[in-house]
Amino acid sequence: MQDDAYFSDKHIAIIDQNLNKGNDRTWCFWETEPDFYESLVSYRWRKILVAGHGLKDPITIEPFTYKKVEGEAVYAFAKASLEQNPNVTFIEASVTHLKEQENEVTVHTNQGDHTARNVLNSIYKSELLAKQAEAVVLQQHFIGWTVKTDIAVFNPEVATYMDFSIAQKGNCRFMYVLPTSTTEALLEYTLFSKDLLPKAEYETAIIDYLKDLGVTQYTITATEAGSIPMTTYDFTQHNTNRILHIGTAGGRTKASTGYTFKSTLTKSKALVAFLKSGKPFTAYTLRNRWTFYDAVLLEVLAKHNEKGGAIFTGMFKSGDVGPMFRFLDETSSLGDDFKIIWSAPKWLFIKAAFRVIRKGIL
Repeated sequence: MQDDAYFSDKHIAIIDQNLNKGNDRTWCFWETEPDFYESLVSYRWRKILVAGHGLKDPITIEPFTYKKVEGEAVYAFAKASLEQNPNVTFIEASVTHLKEQENEVTVHTNQGDHTARNVLNSIYKSELLAKQAEAVVLQQHFIGWTVKTDIAVFNPEVATYMDFSIAQKGNCRFMYVLPTSTTEALLEYTLFSKDLLPKAEYETAIIDYLKDLGVTQYTITATEAGSIPMTTYDFTQHNTNRILHIGTAGGRTKASTGYTFKSTLTKSKALVAFLKSGKPFTAYTLRNRWTFYDAVLLEVLAKHNEKGGAIFTGMFKSGDVGPMFRFLDETSSLGDDFKIIWSAPKWLFIKAAFRVIRKGIL
């Protein structure tokens, strides 16, 4: 918005309950050309590993590069740029509720009230999902440790994207490993499933994984945790004439994978174009053919969660990540789509597709 002349005479207030989050998370994404966050990339890989179900060798992903950025750097980058704009104001406050009137919206906070013509709202309400039964709801949940080991065990040239060789225990479980040296890496024990685990179970899994690598002595230098909704729920139904939901609260999290970071850049560019159109926010939609694909995969994972590892490794067995990455980025051709769909268990996905069609998710 800041870079578009259309908004040069618009005043923007950014309200956040915490404007100094610190380095609270890590984001990774792939791309073929440098983009918006290139100056913030702290590490990059040109090989990934998807392991389990017969896969054990790293995959060269060129022309793609897998990139890592730190949360703290992203926050500082955005804030430094926006603070130079006299039309942008930062407000540190907790939003209590919104009240929409015909020509404006009042944002009520614990630090006072603010009035705007339009509001972009990123406050996610998990109770919306809990109150409904039609849409599939899974979680991508994880705990991550950044560790420094006393021996060299990691390959800093390879990012372990999904290691399904760990015990599945009836779920879709994998280890995600981002090594930045032979002795330093972020390890995240991750599940695509309905229910979260006790904290100790995630941590025990990381400890066991390190033991399998021969590591018993290490220092934990940072931790992170998260639970990202994976759902076909249509968040855009809560948009009104003057309130539009963004981020996870607006359905921008990719339903089948939980990916949000890079796709938000693409969706933000599309959102800017929509805002300039002057259409009411109720006309905004995110539906496309990939929405249908996501819904089908979620249906399969919801009913056959234990098959997740076999499904995802099957998609990578060709060794050509181009179709898969484009498919996940929602830039794939129909030819790419066919390659991915052909790698999936046919009968499971056909039955799931019919269930999705009956639900009207197209």
